[in-house]
Amino acid sequence: MRLLVQRVRSAAVDIGGERCSEIGAGLLVLVGVGGDDTQEDIEYLAGKLVRLRIFDDEAGIMNLDVKQAGGGVLAVSQFTLMASTRKGNRPSYIKAAPEAVSRPLYETFVRRVEELLGQAVPTGRFGADMQVSLVNDGPVTIWMDSKNKD
Repeated sequence: MRLLVQRVRSAAVDIGGERCSEIGAGLLVLVGVGGDDTQEDIEYLAGKLVRLRIFDDEAGIMNLDVKQAGGGVLAVSQFTLMASTRKGNRPSYIKAAPEAVSRPLYETFVRRVEELLGQAVPTGRFGADMQVSLVNDGPVTIWMDSKNKD
C-alpha cells in the first residue's frame, strides 16, 4: 500500500462538476492498494499517517500530528500510485490490486484512520473520474510505502 500525503490548507474532490467532499487545513492522502496488501499494511500506514508530526507547534517546529493540529484528513483512492515506470514510457499498473481486492482494503484503511483520529474522514468516490484540488501548505509532501518502510 502506498500513500502520497500532502499537508494542505484546503482540499476538495469534485465529480461531474459537483463537490463530493472537502476539508480545511489537514492532510490530503492519495491511497494506492497493491495486489499483495493485507490488514498489516493498513495498520502500519494508518498509524503512521495519524502520528505523522508535520504540523507546526507554537515555536514553528514541525512537531504536531494532524489531530493535535485540529486538522482533517481527506482520503482519495488512486491506483496510479502503484505504477511501475521501469520499462518504456507507458506506466504498468500490474501491481495495483483489482477492484474486488482494492475497494475493501481502501474502505478498511479509511475506517481505521477514522478510528485513530476520532473523526470522520471524507473521501472521493472509488473508481470515479475525480477532480482533486488542493492548496499545498509548505509545500509538505511525503511518500509512504508499507513495503518500503524508509
